[in-house]
Amino acid sequence: MKAAWYEQNGSASEVLRVGTLADPVPSAGEVCIKVFASGVNPSDVKSRAGRPLIAPRITPHSDGAGVIVSVGAGVADTRIGERVWIWNGQWKRSGGTAAEFMTLPTEQAVTLPKNTTFEEGACLGIPALTALRAMTIDGSVLGQTVLVSGGAGAVGAYAIQFARLLGAACIIATVSSAEKAKTAAEMGADHVINYRAENVADRVKQITDGRGAHRIIEVDGAANAEMLPSLIARGGLCVIYGSGKSQVPFDFGPMIQIGAAARFFIVYELPRAERTVTIAALNAFLSHGMVRHTIAARYQLDDIAKAHEAVESGKLLGNAVVVFDA
Repeated sequence: MKAAWYEQNGSASEVLRVGTLADPVPSAGEVCIKVFASGVNPSDVKSRAGRPLIAPRITPHSDGAGVIVSVGAGVADTRIGERVWIWNGQWKRSGGTAAEFMTLPTEQAVTLPKNTTFEEGACLGIPALTALRAMTIDGSVLGQTVLVSGGAGAVGAYAIQFARLLGAACIIATVSSAEKAKTAAEMGADHVINYRAENVADRVKQITDGRGAHRIIEVDGAANAEMLPSLIARGGLCVIYGSGKSQVPFDFGPMIQIGAAARFFIVYELPRAERTVTIAALNAFLSHGMVRHTIAARYQLDDIAKAHEAVESGKLLGNAVVVFDA
């Protein structure tokens, strides 16, 4: 099969290789999937750039979509031919979705709704699941004001939509450019703040009559923690799913005075029960055509290095996807 891999950390152009590897064979409890689309996420490029390798050779990417072509012992033959999307494809494993075929446990291959394309399916495992879990963790957003940091990003664009679907009364998004502001507004944000041109705290206070946001969905905890007390409502919740640095400092006094909470989570490590519920809700939204997808760029496998570089640039308005011929 044709696949991409790297055997050491480094820049995309230096370490990513494309060539031929042996076709995988599913073990007991596994399925083998013919991959038609592979999602490229920030965590994938960070792993390639500098995280310790868990095997001598890594085929990257955790998200993807395709068709089950064979099954291992203990998996029903009826799954063969099923369209699926993949979660945690390369998490704690050496073989990810940047290959024509891959094997993984059967529960990690989720039925892909008929009205969802393979390319869209390759955006679900990390961006969509992260956004939906961030919007449902520790209570409902019904009737609340929600602030989405990075509202034009892969997670942010989904988060805005899920906030609306789950009954948020007001959705505010922060972005870094006029172009990104347009995307966030198209996704359903009621108010969009360009943090490079406006004072975010002042605008949030203005929008909320001084109250602040009930729930904040935060993409970079380290960068924005200092501003949190001026953004969050009394008793509010900040859900942090990412950070540019390992340390996230909070100003204790203002946070305790308003009873604010910070909740951290990573989509890779969702408990089984929470993941099952979130996947079911996501597939229901998809089946009813209630979710829009923002695919910013498509690449052939031979251009995987360019895909990684595009994600690293931070300029994409949505998801990057590597596509395979049908």
